[in-house]
Amino acid sequence: MGGPSGYERPAIAGSGTIACGLAACATRVSEVQVLARSDASAWRAEEQAQGEARKLDDADPSRIKVTTAVADLADCDVVVEAIVEDHDSKVALLSEIEAACSQAHLATTTSSLGVGALGRESGASGRFFGLHVFNPVTRMELIELCLPDGVDDDVGERARAWCGGLGKTAVEVPDQPGFVVNRLLFPMLFEAVHLMETSGMHATDVDACMKLGAGHPMGPLALLDFVGLDVAVAIGESLHADSGEEAHQPPKLIRHLVDEGKLGRKSGEGFFEY
Repeated sequence: MGGPSGYERPAIAGSGTIACGLAACATRVSEVQVLARSDASAWRAEEQAQGEARKLDDADPSRIKVTTAVADLADCDVVVEAIVEDHDSKVALLSEIEAACSQAHLATTTSSLGVGALGRESGASGRFFGLHVFNPVTRMELIELCLPDGVDDDVGERARAWCGGLGKTAVEVPDQPGFVVNRLLFPMLFEAVHLMETSGMHATDVDACMKLGAGHPMGPLALLDFVGLDVAVAIGESLHADSGEEAHQPPKLIRHLVDEGKLGRKSGEGFFEY
């Protein structure tokens, strides 16, 4: 059983922005391992995660340990997968982790894929749950906690305690694509794109209306750029496949920008230039 913080030997499988932010938060509780796929990505992940930890109260950058060997995670009590939002890639990595960490609880940061299905396909049913964090992880307070049917009784208790130790508020959500936030948010983001197309308004003006009139800290088009337009397409496709609602269908303009390599902030250009 875990201590008051739920988990004491966590690992994050991934080396991107979400993984590094989650690792930084985890140092509030204990040491944390970060699994990277290559030496180059390991070096970048260590630098980024430690930098994020330095910005947090009660975090300790020295608690971050980076590895490229799945076998090094064998003694972990929880391993959280945080890689690209692609079903096959997640199942492949989770299956590898499950084989090396037969006693650990496993989790995924998916924002749009079925949690129960990922657990079954990776062989981790019963000890697998969803832990959807939001970018930037070090600043966003919510974790959407998804406990699929058949999960062991102690998983929810330990997961909730760990979320609290990370400084987050966990809200249990149903196992449906998009959970709550993205299922409600993306129709609005996509409608902003349609509005820009049909009205001829500039992205700057659409965003100004929502920031100044609705009190949003970031306009919908800038938010799409922040999320990544390729990620937005993946989320929209998952939502639409589940609901059939036209509001969940990614707009053609987003697909066109993705085809041109304009993915938002991470590529330097999307609806805006960076």
